[in-house]
Amino acid sequence: MTILGVHSEAGKLRMVLVCRPGLAQRRLTPGNCRQFLFDDVLWADQAIADHAVFVQAMQSRGIEVLEFQHLLGEVCLRSDARSWILDRIVNEAEIGIGMLRECRLWLEELPAHRLVDALIGGVAKSELPFDARGLFGGALEDSDFVIAPLPNLIFQRDPSAWIYGGVTLNPMFWPARRRETLLAAAVYLFHPRFSGMVKTWWSGVDEPPCRQTLEGGDIMPIGQGVVLIGMSARSSPQAITRLARTLFAQRGAQRVIACQLPKMRAAMHLDTICTFLDFDFVSIYPAVVDKIRCTSLYPGDQSGQIRYQRHDEPFLTVIAHASGIPSLRVLTTGGNAYEMESEQWDDGNNVLALDRRVIIAYDRNCHTNQKMRQAGIEVIEIPGAELSRGRGGAHCLSCPIARDPIPRA
Repeated sequence: MTILGVHSEAGKLRMVLVCRPGLAQRRLTPGNCRQFLFDDVLWADQAIADHAVFVQAMQSRGIEVLEFQHLLGEVCLRSDARSWILDRIVNEAEIGIGMLRECRLWLEELPAHRLVDALIGGVAKSELPFDARGLFGGALEDSDFVIAPLPNLIFQRDPSAWIYGGVTLNPMFWPARRRETLLAAAVYLFHPRFSGMVKTWWSGVDEPPCRQTLEGGDIMPIGQGVVLIGMSARSSPQAITRLARTLFAQRGAQRVIACQLPKMRAAMHLDTICTFLDFDFVSIYPAVVDKIRCTSLYPGDQSGQIRYQRHDEPFLTVIAHASGIPSLRVLTTGGNAYEMESEQWDDGNNVLALDRRVIIAYDRNCHTNQKMRQAGIEVIEIPGAELSRGRGGAHCLSCPIARDPIPRA
């Protein structure tokens, strides 16, 4: 069996979790897309086809690709797993009391694949097989959602993230995404591929919403016990400190580097402006990366304490020294000033390493991809016209579950 754990950003990828587009993306409209954190409406059929190309590109390299909806469907065959999920979704806080009983009974009786459609694709009032009563049900239009869809679930990087030998189940920033983490937790808890074999560093599933928010696009284990975590609009300093304390207490990491990003849409997560092509080679968007400021967190002298070190050096210098090398090779977004800004927006720097110097990138970022090839990187292009509308590239679309460390000479 493949040993679970992610020990680098660019070592050989062995196993990865993805979630194909489907019903949730078909629910996006010009009127609701921003509510679901999309800037535009996807052509769902094309997004499905393009995602299949992404999956095939990884499988052709011998990578085991797990599909989230398939795993969740197998989980939903178990009555105890159904109860665990529905207890957290179909309750007074979410549904109200007027139709709580009818909704719960209906969902409990659905075949597993239909329940997955409901949990990910959402349930509109018009799809209920009973009269939606109560204050909540009575206030809804037929096209309004009783259970909202999760179109961002295609970006598997965010709800859960592997850090060396364990996983974090992340308390997401936006309410529109928080249920994603619950479903990820159900897969890790109940699916036979993971049940009883997963070490959880931190689970935010049953915690009330608070200022401790964390998303996987900000998390990068870069090897040698070091973890980069972007302190972005979506990952708070409170969450980073809490995760660092947990990692140190369980010897899951030796150093956490909090990377403070400027507050701008282009810097949604750390991986939107910096990803690794090799352990000593990064692709960056300099207009944002040059503004990052770093603070290292180390275990303190006593249990539970943390020692902080604020760095005056630039981000890339801090990362190089943490990696045990004098400096990093740096590749910047390609093109002139206009093309650089456009290609970063279209995830030109958000690439997924399948192995050292072998990456998957969107085909639309032609200037950046050309620069990578000229630098000796093997670039596997996938169609990006539709998938990029959600503001996420190959790195965002994937949750590595097993990745090798990179041997150092």
